[in-house]
Amino acid sequence: MNDSNAILEVSDLRKSFGAVEALRGANLVCRAGEVTALVGDNGAGKSTLIRCITGVHPASGGSIRFKGNEVAFNAPIEARHLGIETVYQDLALIEDLTVWQNMYLNREITHGWGPLRWLDRRDMIAQTEAKLGRLLVNMPPVRAKVRRLSGGQRQSISIGRAASWGSALVIMDEPTAALGLRERGAVETLIGNLRGEGIAQLVISHDLEQVMRISDSVWVMRGGQTIAHWRTNEVDRTQIVAAIAGGDRIT
Repeated sequence: MNDSNAILEVSDLRKSFGAVEALRGANLVCRAGEVTALVGDNGAGKSTLIRCITGVHPASGGSIRFKGNEVAFNAPIEARHLGIETVYQDLALIEDLTVWQNMYLNREITHGWGPLRWLDRRDMIAQTEAKLGRLLVNMPPVRAKVRRLSGGQRQSISIGRAASWGSALVIMDEPTAALGLRERGAVETLIGNLRGEGIAQLVISHDLEQVMRISDSVWVMRGGQTIAHWRTNEVDRTQIVAAIAGGDRIT
């Protein structure tokens, strides 16, 4: 695709599970400081595409370029090390830990020598307040346990954590599913804040009204293929619905 502004470029990606072709030529571009929406019916291949991008599944063919370099991740941790973070629908938060403990889970700041080390709780608490405070409009107390937070607060913490560690690309799977109107608005505000920070975002969503509000570009998948893409300001909801439902291939 040779997009000089692209953080992520996926070209003709293919993935087979035995005789089943889950991806049959998927393409995608995500740019810095933009929200890219990925839409399509259940079974269209969206989740498989994300899993191939993040190293959960190896692709069977095609290419993935990240920051201009071709990559082939063998595990999600490899994608994370390069600055790709994913927020799944289950959020991956530990309810009995505090906000700051979840923020630094498996990334704890320690001091000491050799095997004799101790946690720097003060530094982790301070950095959590600084990092999340920059992104969240209504940040919950970082010493509060996650089980005491609302659904919207939990989603915001999970996205904020991903944005803090994923310096280049944050992938979100249905980030406002099952949230109320006010909580959905708070998460959308956070997504806008991340755009302002220059972070590329890839959002999977079935909510087309939301897609029209928050995204800069829209990519449609059907049958394991990318069958349409537009700049959001150049398309309307009716055209997107037609593409999802089986209209003519549009690129």
